[in-house]
Amino acid sequence: MHSTQFIKNGEIVNADSRQQADILVEDGVITQIGRDLSVPKDCEVINARGHYVFPGFIDPHVHIHLPFMGTCTKDTYDSASKAAVVGGTTTLIEMCCPGPDESLLDAYKLWKSKAEGLSACDFSFHMGVPRFDAQAESDLRQIVADGISSFKVFLAYKGALGLDDEGLYKTMQLAKELGVIVTAHCENADLIAQLQQKLLSEGKTGPKWHYHSRPPMVEAEGVHHLATFAAVHGTHIYTVHTSCRESVEVALQAREQGVQIWIETLIQYLTHDKTDAEKPRFQGAKFVMSPPLRDRSNQDYLWNALQQGLINTLATDHAPFDFKGQKDMGRDDFTKIPNGIPSLEDRMTMLWTRGVCTGKLDIHRFVECASTETAKIFGLFPQKGTISVGADADIVIWDPKYRGRISARTHHMNIDYSAYEGQSIKGRPARVLVRGQSAAENGKFTGQLGHGRFLKREPNHF
Repeated sequence: MHSTQFIKNGEIVNADSRQQADILVEDGVITQIGRDLSVPKDCEVINARGHYVFPGFIDPHVHIHLPFMGTCTKDTYDSASKAAVVGGTTTLIEMCCPGPDESLLDAYKLWKSKAEGLSACDFSFHMGVPRFDAQAESDLRQIVADGISSFKVFLAYKGALGLDDEGLYKTMQLAKELGVIVTAHCENADLIAQLQQKLLSEGKTGPKWHYHSRPPMVEAEGVHHLATFAAVHGTHIYTVHTSCRESVEVALQAREQGVQIWIETLIQYLTHDKTDAEKPRFQGAKFVMSPPLRDRSNQDYLWNALQQGLINTLATDHAPFDFKGQKDMGRDDFTKIPNGIPSLEDRMTMLWTRGVCTGKLDIHRFVECASTETAKIFGLFPQKGTISVGADADIVIWDPKYRGRISARTHHMNIDYSAYEGQSIKGRPARVLVRGQSAAENGKFTGQLGHGRFLKREPNHF
């Protein structure tokens, strides 16, 4: 069915430009951009006066289906994709995380099946590699042929998701051959296990001790370890959820030495700190994630590095576990608290409120770090990440005048708490389109479940 939208009077802001212009969308694709375009008959006219017009935002790191620590995340694509589009995110890249004994190909098909026909936004996956053997290699080759151009390795969670060094070496080798980028959770699994054991033996069981079991040096060592293995093969790598100055500096040093490394940080590392995980009456469990929230002194450094482009992308690592019935599994042992902070719906409003509105981030880096650069790194540009002719009409019409507060009572994520409960926001998406179709309007979901498509990504895109 032919559909046409005409967006007028808005200010289009891309990573590298801004202009007052109209946009014509036909069958989900941007076909014209210019001043005073003629309005076709029988099309939907959207007046964006007083609003910014951004390319749809891309979250490169989410967990929607994740069996983990004896439980499973609460979101499905029904709830998560609604939350995403209401918050301005039109494309998700989910971590597919098979266990150590699972078939990689079967896991990939399972994860994919949970999104197809249900997601309201477009989606892709990073393929987790918990082990490397002949069958895993065969599966990975098939998965790349199906349109996945990124792997995920864990240098943590020993005995579960973690990959050993022989597997890391061979995964890097295969990734280089296939033109695939390797994303990595960088910590030191053995060191964490020893520190956890020591803390528990000393009776230090509460949520606040999670931080002390994985201090910044443990994460920085993991980044160095990853970069060393990447350098051997010349593999392209991407450090997920980089939380602190120490880790960023190790990554930047590797970059100076010629390692092809990209750096991701998360919205919660810019807005929260380790005192949140120290809240009394077990409330701190809501803020337990890995790597942990860090000392507040890291925040200015991370904001500056994000603004300068030293940190490339801004994600969520969205991992929704209820406070009651899931987080409280670790009430007497912090190592049993399911790791994760829900933030999929709030990433863009908090980045705008805490970043753009305070002068820490300019409007072009806002678009670049949360959309354009992610699209480029992961093989989606220029289909995604830009308002330009020929691109998908993933469009966020942003109202900078909106004022409101965040609450679990009104969010679309299927979880019983908000990491941003009661916090005020300035600005939000007034209208969100996914390939030309209305997906959200002023905090309400207006889209269609199942409209989202699997995005086939080509390797060798660097």
